[in-house]
Amino acid sequence: MGTISVANLGKAYKQYPNRWVRLAEWLLPGRRVFHSLKWVLQDISFTVKPGEAVGIIGINGAGKSTLLKMITGTTQPTTGSVRIDGRVAALLELGMGFHPDFTGRQNVFMAGQLLGYSMDEIAHLMPAIEAFAEIDDYLDQPVRVYSSGMQMRLAFSVATARRPDVLIVDEALSVGDTYFQHKSFQRIREYRKLGTTLLIVSHDKAAIQAVCDYAILLNAGRIATQGEPEAVMDYYNAMLAERENQTVRQTITESGKVQTVSGNYAATVTKIVLTNNQGQPVEVVNVGENVILKIVAQISAGIPELVLGYMIKDRLGQAVYGTNTYHLDRKIESPKSGTSIEYDFHFAANLGEGTYSITTALHTADTHINQNFEWRDLALVFNVVNLDKKHFVGVAWLPPSLECTQ
Repeated sequence: MGTISVANLGKAYKQYPNRWVRLAEWLLPGRRVFHSLKWVLQDISFTVKPGEAVGIIGINGAGKSTLLKMITGTTQPTTGSVRIDGRVAALLELGMGFHPDFTGRQNVFMAGQLLGYSMDEIAHLMPAIEAFAEIDDYLDQPVRVYSSGMQMRLAFSVATARRPDVLIVDEALSVGDTYFQHKSFQRIREYRKLGTTLLIVSHDKAAIQAVCDYAILLNAGRIATQGEPEAVMDYYNAMLAERENQTVRQTITESGKVQTVSGNYAATVTKIVLTNNQGQPVEVVNVGENVILKIVAQISAGIPELVLGYMIKDRLGQAVYGTNTYHLDRKIESPKSGTSIEYDFHFAANLGEGTYSITTALHTADTHINQNFEWRDLALVFNVVNLDKKHFVGVAWLPPSLECTQ
């Protein structure tokens, strides 16, 4: 079983004013220091247990790829240590280790040897690699004629030809077509069930929440937060919209869930309730029942415009449906400070059985990234039950009409 232990890991690069100063540091006696250190990662510590899946997220430049390179040994840390137990397969930079002038087949043999396979083992695995990659005749063409998606297909097929104890995957899986992404994640899920330990970097919120047990958010080279994927992704989403005079807060609700709230609070949601058509508040809704989502927004400062959005999430935090008044052509221009605005969203709860939450967002323009007044996760929680519909599975109720001929 594979484990990854990272302790006090840090990476810094030397910076010199010019090349002559660099030369002077090398040649002059006395070990005088003329450089300064630029830290890209500091104080990173975490453990990935056997069979666990951990996702690493963060904006570009947060240090994600540098961290993976140190874990896999392609870059040496300045401070700290990394320990990995078990056989490791890593898929980092796209096409890493591939020679552009050699064919895909030749590169498979070279990459396989780097993974510790013998020539006979690679020859034995070649049919399976070829079948999974699905690049047909291109396997015997130089890699320089491959698209980025074809390189990813071949690299992933080689790295996962046999189930590793530890699988480390960088952003490479975001390249290529949707079909192969689904195919790749299916293999990852299968290996996880068999005990493979997974460390993955991805901007794909759905992938992190669907695959991972735990998530780590990097920001400016340090761990900003870590925990359950839903809570970490909510914090990340709020952090993307953070601007001057804004805050990101996380609190524990009565149900034990982590709630994320962010914004400058120039406008806030003061009331949110789900009712039936008679206006009575409900916490339990029948599949397909018509309901009204009532939201009251309070304006506490002068703002150029107000857009209200809401998103329905399932119990795993995956988005089921979301919209806002910008896309509904109902944004409000220059609302006055001190006023309140009530919104009523009428819709049919065409949802599957389960627990759902509603996230609200007050902002300008089409997304909260522009100017975030308030983003509130877990603003409301409700349950959907099936009282009178025929049995079905999934998060959406999409009853078909059926014609059958024989």
